[in-house]
Amino acid sequence: MSKLALRTFTLLQTATSVGLSALAWAVTGVRPIWSGSQPSDRQRIYFANHTSHGDFILLSACLSEKERAITHAVAAAEYWGKSRLRRFIAEDMLSSVLIKRQWTRPEENPISIMLSVLDQGHSLIIFPEGTRNMSDELLPFRSGLYNLSMARPDVELIPCWIENMSRVLPKGQFLPVPLLCRVVFGAPVAVAPGEERRAFLARAREALLALDPRPDRDD
Repeated sequence: MSKLALRTFTLLQTATSVGLSALAWAVTGVRPIWSGSQPSDRQRIYFANHTSHGDFILLSACLSEKERAITHAVAAAEYWGKSRLRRFIAEDMLSSVLIKRQWTRPEENPISIMLSVLDQGHSLIIFPEGTRNMSDELLPFRSGLYNLSMARPDVELIPCWIENMSRVLPKGQFLPVPLLCRVVFGAPVAVAPGEERRAFLARAREALLALDPRPDRDD
């Protein structure tokens, strides 16, 4: 790729990021709530509930422009890599990291792929349920969050509750419905010395559930 083509491509990525962030603010009036953590340039893994394709756009819109430029959503290659157009949107326009949930070759190992992104000094947005969840309960967390934390303990894990996005952009829809949304950022979570994988994942899940602002949520 020539320098001119690379510069044009970078500008297009930046314009897409800024444009989607502005759209998210216009449609949802998104209100970031920092509860236990604060905006920071520190390298992080944001982990959130997942109900809509728009989740990571809403979360990214709450970050500073500098942080947003180096923060990548992790998405399923089975969906976003299904066609050239989807892959172009996900990888080239949205700078997403595509992983295969059913991988067979070593180079497809999702943890290795995510660690390579972290090793570049970038941050990640992950959805530890592993899939979009349309129910009222969080699914059990998959082990990726634990594995990443064990491999890179200096990277902060920040729970993020995304509210209302399933109503703004329901499954199967492409036009957003204007509704107010909030993203609640919680205190960092870390693996305690000697903590077993299942215990940590259960504790991380509870930390995320505790951020749910709905007053009628059952604990």
